[in-house]
Amino acid sequence: MRTTITLTPEADSLVRKVMRERGLSFKDAVNAAIVDGLRPRSGADTYETPVFTLGPARVSLDKAVALAAELEDEELVRRRELGK
Repeated sequence: MRTTITLTPEADSLVRKVMRERGLSFKDAVNAAIVDGLRPRSGADTYETPVFTLGPARVSLDKAVALAAELEDEELVRRRELGK
């Protein structure tokens, strides 16, 4: 299929770099870039975040927002006493 595309200067630079490095024509470099960029990732590229058991909560999480506000208030009072 023949079509016309307009590349940004950055895209053009990257395509020409691939052309030089791999010895490809412009058409082959653009096609490779499109296929590589749009191909679904294999399972090897996925990253899993490690999971750790932290044990039971030491405070009731039902009142977590109230606890955070109370701690913030205590810090503000401490700073005021220090003159900050």
